[in-house]
Amino acid sequence: MHEPIAEEHTALKIQRHSQLLSAQLQQLRETLYPPEAQKTLRTFTSKEVASLVGIAESTLRQMSLDGEGPEPARLPNGRRSYTLAQINEVRETLAAKKPAEATRFLPRRKPGDKLQVLAVANFKGGSAKTTTTVHLAHYLALQGLRVLAIDLDPQASLSAMFGYQPEHDVGSNQTLYAAIRYEDDERKPLKEVIRKTYFTGVDVVPGNLELMEYEHETPQAIAAGQSRGEGMFFRRIKSVISQVEDDYDVVLIDAPPQLGYLTLGAIFAATGMLITVHPAMLDVASMSQFLVMVSDLLSIIEDAGGVLEHDFVRYVLTRHNPHDAPQVMIVTLLRSLFGADVLTAAAYETTAIANAGLDKKSLYEVERGSVGRETLNRGLEQIDAVNREIFDHIEAVWGR
Repeated sequence: MHEPIAEEHTALKIQRHSQLLSAQLQQLRETLYPPEAQKTLRTFTSKEVASLVGIAESTLRQMSLDGEGPEPARLPNGRRSYTLAQINEVRETLAAKKPAEATRFLPRRKPGDKLQVLAVANFKGGSAKTTTTVHLAHYLALQGLRVLAIDLDPQASLSAMFGYQPEHDVGSNQTLYAAIRYEDDERKPLKEVIRKTYFTGVDVVPGNLELMEYEHETPQAIAAGQSRGEGMFFRRIKSVISQVEDDYDVVLIDAPPQLGYLTLGAIFAATGMLITVHPAMLDVASMSQFLVMVSDLLSIIEDAGGVLEHDFVRYVLTRHNPHDAPQVMIVTLLRSLFGADVLTAAAYETTAIANAGLDKKSLYEVERGSVGRETLNRGLEQIDAVNREIFDHIEAVWGR
């Protein structure tokens, strides 16, 4: 009679599966983006540059002929090709040449304009929180803004979108945790954990599982009296962002999908909140609970002396299928309840975003021809509309 095969201990099994999957993901990443050929941003045609900057293509061509601005590369077909850094040079040249229109060409914040810190939040998985954050970061950078993206999610999907696999590329004390942790001798200035990315204008603070340490340590720190004054748990993120305030126009925080100390810190640090909503009944029911809990916890923060000053709070409809009758009904309900607090534009469910996500790209990175033209154009049109509306709110705060 055969002895029964002993079932592998759960902890060992999960550890083994974790190692197998991690190694495979690393191998896959090295195949797609070898270390010696790191992820890069595509170049842009003259037509795309003219559209982004808001000038005629003939004006851009004349600038090139007159030696004004950058020298674009020439493609085999003779057409000009610009990097995003060169597009920003074009902007700077035009802003210097036409001071009265400087803000139109280069819409960065001016002295006295408030740094915009936007927390993208919801504790329901699948609400496209990270996708929303990445597309907004890329969109703002394409307008010439300086963006810092902070990955506060221990699962680190945002970091992966920027080419960092958390368990391989982000070591100990290299996340935001390093800047907000309670041990004085281990803490680092925020600048030391900020990384440049391949996407000109976007810097990132990557995340990994280490961020969970903050959730574990905060109750102990409160009990030990370490969470006081500016060092109070909900003030720490806001405090460290102030260290780099002069370097950026917008800070985007991809909050964790749960309402813990990190999320509360992100909401307190924020000047604006974007709550992503997939308009399906289960998701909206979950969001209702999220709002109840946020309301209760923010009241506790205010009772502890925290002043919440959000310039705007907006609901962002994501993965919306306008042909799905129940979804349309929920969207109508949300608009009737929350009015203008729901963005007018919505991000539709599209294969373009799904396919780009498989390659860890936003729609702004997708090469023309790799996706059907109509599919890509429709996707970009919707994402642009969402991001333009958010940017309008930012510019309104800056008095434009």
